[in-house]
Amino acid sequence: MTRHFLIDTDLTQAEQTEVLDLAAELKKAPYSRSPYAGLDPDGTATAGRQTVAVIFDKTSTRTRVSFATGIADLGGVPLIIGAGESQLGHKESITDTAKVLERMVSTIVWRTYAQAGLEEMAAASKVPVINALSDDYHPCQLLADLLTIREHKGTLAGLTLAYLGDAANNMANSYLLAGVTAGMHVRVAGPEGHLPQQSVIDQATARAAETGGSVLVTTDPAAALAAADVVATDTWISMGQEPDSAGAKDATYELFSSYGVDAAAMAHAAPDAVVLHCLPAYRGYEIAADVIDGPQSLVWDEAENRLHAQKALMVWLMDRR
Repeated sequence: MTRHFLIDTDLTQAEQTEVLDLAAELKKAPYSRSPYAGLDPDGTATAGRQTVAVIFDKTSTRTRVSFATGIADLGGVPLIIGAGESQLGHKESITDTAKVLERMVSTIVWRTYAQAGLEEMAAASKVPVINALSDDYHPCQLLADLLTIREHKGTLAGLTLAYLGDAANNMANSYLLAGVTAGMHVRVAGPEGHLPQQSVIDQATARAAETGGSVLVTTDPAAALAAADVVATDTWISMGQEPDSAGAKDATYELFSSYGVDAAAMAHAAPDAVVLHCLPAYRGYEIAADVIDGPQSLVWDEAENRLHAQKALMVWLMDRR
C-alpha cells in the first residue's frame, strides 16, 4: 500500500524517529541515497532519472528550493508546476490529475490551500503524495524543526515546546501533532478566536497519551513559555488571509501584540531555550530582531534542515512503495 505524508500523524513516533535518523545521515552524506536515479539494487543503471512533480498553488522560497535541490541530490528531476500552469482544479479534477501524474512521476509534492485537495490526490494516486503546506498543516516544516531541536538538544521526548501567536494556523496545528508524536510537551498560546480547533486538540491529546507527551492550549503567553526548552512563532498573518485594509491589518497586529517573542517573553523560558521561526519573519511584530538574530536563534539551521528532512522523507516513502 502506498504511503503518503499529508498530516504529521501519518507517521508514528517510531516512524518519525526513522525519518529524523535518516535526515541526520543524509545531512552528513548528501548523495548517499539515490531512490530516483533508476538503479537496480546492485547499483547498475537501468533507466533514466525519475521525475518528481512539485506543484505550487502558493508562492514559496524555502519549500521550492529545498525540494528542487533535494530531488536532484537524490538522483531525480524536479518538475516544478506553478499556479495556473496546469489544468489542476480548474479544467481537470484532482482525481483525474492524480491518475495522470502517477503514470509519469514517482512522487507528487503539493503546496496548496485546502487539505481536502491533498486527501483527494492521495486517495487517487499510486505514488506517494507529500503535503508541502496546506491551510491546515505544515508537516514537512515540522520534520525540519524536530531535526533542528534534536541536533541542539540531543533528544526530543520530554522537552517542552511553546508556540506563540496565531494558534489557529497550520503551524500551530503541526506543532501540536508532530510535537506530541515526538513525546514533547507542547503548549500553544494565542488570543481568543485564534486557538486550534477542538478536533486538532483531541487528535494531539490522543497521540500524546501514546507517546508520553502533553498538550496545553491557553490564552496566557507566560503560561505557555514557563521554563520552555523551545520557543516557536510564525507570522501573525498567514498567506491568503491578508486583511483588506490598513486598519484591519493594524487591528490584527494589536490583537497579537501580547504574543510576540521578544526579550521579555524569552525571560519566561528556560535560560538555554532555543528559538524557531519557519520564515518569512517580520521583525518587530511576531519576533524581535535581537531574538531572531541573537544567540538563541536556530532559524537558519531550521531553514537548511528543510532540505535534509524532506530528502529523508522522500527516501522513506520510496522505500515503502
